[in-house]
Amino acid sequence: MIINHLQNELTTLEQKGLKRSLRVVDGSQGSRIIVDGHKVLNFCSNNYLGLADDPRLKQAAIKAIEEEGVGSGASRLVCGNMTAHQQLEKRLAEFKQTENCLVFSTGYMANVGIISSLFDRGDIIFSDRLNHASIIDGIRLSQAECKRYPHCDMQVLEKMIKANAGFKRRCIITDSVFSMDGDIAPLDRIVELAKKYNCLVMIDEAHGFGVLGKSGKGAAEHFGVNADIDIQMGTLSKAAGSFGAYCCGSNELISFLINKARSFIYTTALPPSVAAASLQAVEIIASDQDLRQRLWNNTNYLREELNKLGFNTFNSQTPIIPILTKDAALAVEFSKRLFENSIFISAIRPPTVPINTARLRLTVMVSHTKEDLDFVLKAFAEIGKDLCLI
Repeated sequence: MIINHLQNELTTLEQKGLKRSLRVVDGSQGSRIIVDGHKVLNFCSNNYLGLADDPRLKQAAIKAIEEEGVGSGASRLVCGNMTAHQQLEKRLAEFKQTENCLVFSTGYMANVGIISSLFDRGDIIFSDRLNHASIIDGIRLSQAECKRYPHCDMQVLEKMIKANAGFKRRCIITDSVFSMDGDIAPLDRIVELAKKYNCLVMIDEAHGFGVLGKSGKGAAEHFGVNADIDIQMGTLSKAAGSFGAYCCGSNELISFLINKARSFIYTTALPPSVAAASLQAVEIIASDQDLRQRLWNNTNYLREELNKLGFNTFNSQTPIIPILTKDAALAVEFSKRLFENSIFISAIRPPTVPINTARLRLTVMVSHTKEDLDFVLKAFAEIGKDLCLI
């Protein structure tokens, strides 16, 4: 019975053009990779600053392995709290200008653990409609009331806050950079509303950390509201080129999470080599502003040229540039033709994005050359015209 049910579900997904499968990548996450045996230009990776294969991160990881071994052996509260974890948390708190920091094993675990431990029945959370799945799942686990406001719509958010006054605690939670649209949440407006109506604010800086702000601290720095954000979560797997996630905030917040966040308590700690590589990445992000400027030069050039060609790139303001196709099958066909032209860009389809908003998700890296960008633009012009998208 169960096998038949699964097969029927898979058949339905295939008929709708929504069935996914894994592709094999050989080599490091650079601007050129080998996918299923084919050498391609990589415009899929979140490795914005090119740090995933940076020699400095490799050396930091190797040194940590030699000194602290491969695995951490246990959860942090048992005997897995190692020097590398402590050093990373101390540096992240300094960099983010918060009292303290706690490292989680993944971004998903961070959001689920933070939200489900901090909020409960009797609380209410106001969540942007396009927030990441990990935020949505964390809210569900918390059992708090949830009101989803239209994407970045501050007028509706204020009405919702005013209409829901009778709760113990109220919190606004948002991605800082939206991973499928590439736009930025208006954190300055959100902070204004939070102060006006006595709400907490939590942000997910997964795609903002290392990319936004004068020194790469993220969208909170970009808007000058770092001190006004109660809970700052982010990941170390994108611009930092490593793995894991963090929560930065007050000493009380971090102490509470150590004692209550189940996704932190009941999992083996990150390998010390990963924490050491992340620490090296934070040092590079903090010190090398030229790296970030080169990323923005690439991003601005590619987005402007795609817009000139007539593609709909939504309201992208970051190195995440969506190309709207609406139809899922059309997105898949576009991606397939790009791959045949040695360009790797994934088709994004429901349920990852809403129905009728299927797209290609193009991500820019600092390691892309001007020749790489022009090669992609030429392919987009030819394939887009053939598929009647421009």
